[in-house]
Amino acid sequence: MRNRRPFAALAVAEAFSISGTRLSQIAVPWLVLTTTGSAVWTGVVGFAEMLPYVVAKALGGPIVDRIGAKVVAVTADSCSVLIVGLIPLLHGLGLLHLGWLIPIAALMGAVRGPSDGAKSALVPVVAEDGAIPLERITGVMGAIERLGGTVGAAAAGAVVAVIGAPQALLVNAVTFAVAATCISRGVPGMEVVGSQGDSPDRGEDEASYGQRLLEGWRFLRGDSVLVGITVMVSATNLLDQAWTAVLLPVWAHDTGHGAGAVGLVLAAMAGPSILGALTAAAVGERLPRLPIYTLCFVLGGTPRFAIFAFDAPVWLMMVVLATVGFVSGFCNPILGAVIFERIPKHLVGRVSALNTSLCWSLIPFGGLLGGGLTALVGLRAATLGVGVAYSLVALMPLVRKSFREFNKPPTDELTPADELTPAAAGTPAAHTTAPV
Repeated sequence: MRNRRPFAALAVAEAFSISGTRLSQIAVPWLVLTTTGSAVWTGVVGFAEMLPYVVAKALGGPIVDRIGAKVVAVTADSCSVLIVGLIPLLHGLGLLHLGWLIPIAALMGAVRGPSDGAKSALVPVVAEDGAIPLERITGVMGAIERLGGTVGAAAAGAVVAVIGAPQALLVNAVTFAVAATCISRGVPGMEVVGSQGDSPDRGEDEASYGQRLLEGWRFLRGDSVLVGITVMVSATNLLDQAWTAVLLPVWAHDTGHGAGAVGLVLAAMAGPSILGALTAAAVGERLPRLPIYTLCFVLGGTPRFAIFAFDAPVWLMMVVLATVGFVSGFCNPILGAVIFERIPKHLVGRVSALNTSLCWSLIPFGGLLGGGLTALVGLRAATLGVGVAYSLVALMPLVRKSFREFNKPPTDELTPADELTPAAAGTPAAHTTAPV
């Protein structure tokens, strides 16, 4: 009998972690926007959080492989409880201003990056331990991500509207505490993902931090499929962040809908995306990966931005948001299956952290992009411009040669065949792509 308890514990931890992330994605921008009235400063604070997140996640991969994903995840989430709690504390003392909020946001990102990377590195281990097929586990994790996004987004808007953004971040601190507890108590004996026994070279155990990081980079750079995915997802994440961090809050603020509308919009997409992810889990093994992947990105682009640029009626907004949410539910399961079946077991921490970090590398600039465009050309033109750019990027698989290998398994040139089977390689956390 395989033990599925660790996967259940990790799934609960991921759900609380994602819900907390959705809460902070609404509370922090809303706090800045209502305090300063500036879309530019809202983008700056988003930049201050996301840049350390990306850097820390990339640099944390070798540490995850060396000291263990469980240790990193529990330690980072425990630190996040204290860091996030500083905001309501300083607000209560009357000391909260941008001079404090910006460095706190940077600390939040620097700690959350390694935590998310560690949770992702734990997934292949618990998936193998539970004997769960690759496409199924990525679909289930995708559904968990979307479920967390739904609950987190809907609750966040309501909580911020009722008790205020600073106090709402106390709830965020609680979600980190729950995540740390679940992993600490529910994932025993799985601290080391890339142990000496998993490595094809015993010298790996004595390799320096720099050598480990370089090994992960060389593997990632040498796989044309992973390079193509990284380029495309990083570009769409930039545009998604511009919308989530600035364009959407400014729309809610300018139209008088309030913070609750931000949560409802995100929840309207996240809800149907659960159904999409579960559908992908059920039939993903039989679907043509590349056509579905491309179609989902195309449908998730222009329609979403157009309805906000042209003030569409509420019923049309709901239809479009539900459609966008459903198709987006297919993206992460497909990406997860493609990415993690190509990574050897002993490189999971490094390569997955580098891949995700590069996919998120432009996110820190998304808030700056959204804030700058809004200040220069206005909300409507900025929203349209971002939507057109998103649609163009979504067509990349039709022109980039590297995507031709999307449906093919990796060759023995890249990694040993026995490291590439679904049972050995496991699956990733469904957090490769960003906010949609």
